[in-house]
Amino acid sequence: MSILTDDFDRPFGAERTARISESRKAQLKRIAFQALGLLSMGSVLTALIALRAAIHIWHLPS
Repeated sequence: MSILTDDFDRPFGAERTARISESRKAQLKRIAFQALGLLSMGSVLTALIALRAAIHIWHLPS
């Protein structure tokens, strides 16, 4: 049988989901939430720096 058509009788992703344990899923979820939090804090920090720069430019004598 061809390698290309060997796994067509199984549903897509059935084997892959069985290989990931619940503890691994929880760990990946924690890492994803930490990364999202870090990116959000970085966005807030960038916005604060931009706001501070805009305020300094606004107060410059013309």
